[in-house]
Amino acid sequence: MLERVTDGEHGPAASDPTLDDLLVATGVGDRAAFGALYDRTAARILGLVRRVVVDPAQAEEVAQDVFLEVWQTAPRFDAARGSAISWMFTLAHRRAVDRVRSAQSARDRDARIGARDLDVPVDSVAEAVEVRLDHERAHVALAELSDLQRECVTLAYYGGLTQSEIAERLDVPLGTVKTRMRDGMIRLRRVMGVST
Repeated sequence: MLERVTDGEHGPAASDPTLDDLLVATGVGDRAAFGALYDRTAARILGLVRRVVVDPAQAEEVAQDVFLEVWQTAPRFDAARGSAISWMFTLAHRRAVDRVRSAQSARDRDARIGARDLDVPVDSVAEAVEVRLDHERAHVALAELSDLQRECVTLAYYGGLTQSEIAERLDVPLGTVKTRMRDGMIRLRRVMGVST
């Protein structure tokens, strides 16, 4: 399904309908509108899913599920509550997180069975504290970045945007975004004490 992707780098022509228009038309069963919506968003949706799921094969499966859900739930889209791409990104992020949680749940279940069979004590409280401390360290480390670096890192890792999309959103050259990302990541590693 994902091989239908066209050159989404250049975006739609000025006379093309907006993504909101295409999603609304999809909601009333317009297959051509759905095809155009797919062509214009598939690469971005897959990119977001791959950042969460990591495994390319699973990411493609999740992206296909996202577009099936878009087709089935498009009538519920409300442009007054947000843009089509935001709505689709929300669906994609939820699906990707669900896949990761499902995989983690399976691993946890296997680990519990293995731990039960081995009868090895596990200190879950210490592990939970360690995860929380790592999260807090990352939050503090982000505060150490310059505003420009933090903005780029946040858009990439929490917003799911590519460097090209960040450059477009911030209206700065791609090289500037790459430099801010590189410098920001170097500084994060140093602040968090991670060796490179």
